Amino acid sequence: MTKFLTVSALVLMPLSAVAMPTVGDIMGTDPEQATAALEAAGCMAPEFEAEDGKIEAKCHDEANNHWEVYIDPQTGAVAKVKADD
Repeated sequence: MTKFLTVSALVLMPLSAVAMPTVGDIMGTDPEQATAALEAAGCMAPEFEAEDGKIEAKCHDEANNHWEVYIDPQTGAVAKVKADD
């Protein structure tokens, strides 16, 4: 049983290291709150702009993949996450 738990932990560990915000996660409605929540979720150095009634945060993960995270300005919830083209 211990061997199973150890192997499970090693397999799942990389997934937690690259976790990104997901739809429904609350990031907050002000820049300081959103920056802290995004960075805690693995979305580093976010830059914000308005797009289609949402707050768009452009950021990168530890592997330097670039992401766009769209946040509802009323609720602070993530509405969409996509890879930055």
